[in-house]
Amino acid sequence: RKMLLLTPGPTPVPEAIRVAMSEPTIHHRTPEFEEIFGKTRELLKKFFDMPEVLMLASSGTGAMEASVLNLCKKKALVVNSGKFGERFGEICKAYEIQYQELKYEWNTPCSLDDVAQALKNDSDIDTICVQVCESAGGLRHPVEAIAKLAKAHNPEISIIADGITAVGVEKIDTTYIDALVSGSQKAFMLPPGLSMVGLSAHAIEKIQASPRGFYFNLATELKNQQKNTTAWTAPTTLVIGLKAILESIDEDGIEQLYADTAARAKATREALKTLGLKIYPKVPANSMSAVLDEDAAQIRKILKQKYHVNIAGGQEHIKTTLFRINHMGIFEGYEIPWTLNAIELALDELGRRPYDGSANRVFCETLYK
Repeated sequence: RKMLLLTPGPTPVPEAIRVAMSEPTIHHRTPEFEEIFGKTRELLKKFFDMPEVLMLASSGTGAMEASVLNLCKKKALVVNSGKFGERFGEICKAYEIQYQELKYEWNTPCSLDDVAQALKNDSDIDTICVQVCESAGGLRHPVEAIAKLAKAHNPEISIIADGITAVGVEKIDTTYIDALVSGSQKAFMLPPGLSMVGLSAHAIEKIQASPRGFYFNLATELKNQQKNTTAWTAPTTLVIGLKAILESIDEDGIEQLYADTAARAKATREALKTLGLKIYPKVPANSMSAVLDEDAAQIRKILKQKYHVNIAGGQEHIKTTLFRINHMGIFEGYEIPWTLNAIELALDELGRRPYDGSANRVFCETLYK
């Protein structure tokens, strides 16, 4: 029986996109692929709302690494509220780049005062690395405010924003962001293996002035991708799929996708709260609903075995006490109500509360009334 996949990545690949990617493989050094690549680039630039966007044959972590390597010349300020903020620090360590870390609980957004203090105390900081959504706990950081504050302090500071679970979920104000990272297997609803990084004019200038790296040398990529080709072998099938999903989103309107995702996230959270469940992050991102609960592992097990719904758990200290429901991408109308019904039935099975259909009712009332 088909499993309903509602993990916050990989997300399900829609049938129309699978069909688009099922055509015979074409060579990446051909005019045919250059035309596809060029159209995809233009759609991506519009989608990211940035002067340039590069596509890399890697997971999102590759684009994170490329951004740090090419933009941080002295010292990074890293915001760590979970596994992916921690990863920025690990990338700095790997390249022996100096960094300072602002560390928070996984449900707590970054403090602007802490950023201001760090910048005031250390003039070597030339880059800030932060998640838009820290998916370890479904948290939304005030990235735009952090970026604006940093640029007011020093316009030469580069802002690297990990938007892997935020791009395609909500409108991100890129006015003060220099590198905005994303990945194919999240809101783009593609298989893993393609990452993207949007670049500001400031970032382009910095990259071209001092190129670094080999495979992740963004100056080399920029030079090639501006000619609608890639420095290294392109993930042709994924680019074809990306073009198809971007055209589909463009046809319906990106604002509609943002509105649908926000409404779905809000209705889900209200339904979960009706069941007496606790939303984990202090500022939830719209990409997922994250619930902290002592029975999280048992709820996930019941959902998978009995109701054929696969939702994600947590990591490290909240591995067995967190569950996360995806909201990224394009959804069938029944998927979230079915999942909420299953959670309510699981709570009944665990003796927590009798099933009365409250979750489905609240979800539908919040979404449609």
